[in-house]
Amino acid sequence: MAHGHDVLHMMEGNSYDTKEDLVKAIIAHFGADELFHTCSAEGMTASELVDFLAERGKFMPASAGFTVDSSKICNH
Repeated sequence: MAHGHDVLHMMEGNSYDTKEDLVKAIIAHFGADELFHTCSAEGMTASELVDFLAERGKFMPASAGFTVDSSKICNH
């Protein structure tokens, strides 16, 4: 099970037009069967993780779509 931080770090330097584009990139990187956990939740699919991270303000607008807000990645 991969940590949400791994996804946020994967996003650094990249932008995504839509949530679906990000979910596809996560699946391509981690595999279709990978589940994700964070400090406060576990067992999430890629789509559920994206929703979870968005609700917590981890993304910011980019010139095309959105990207990760690197200042909001905790490093513990």
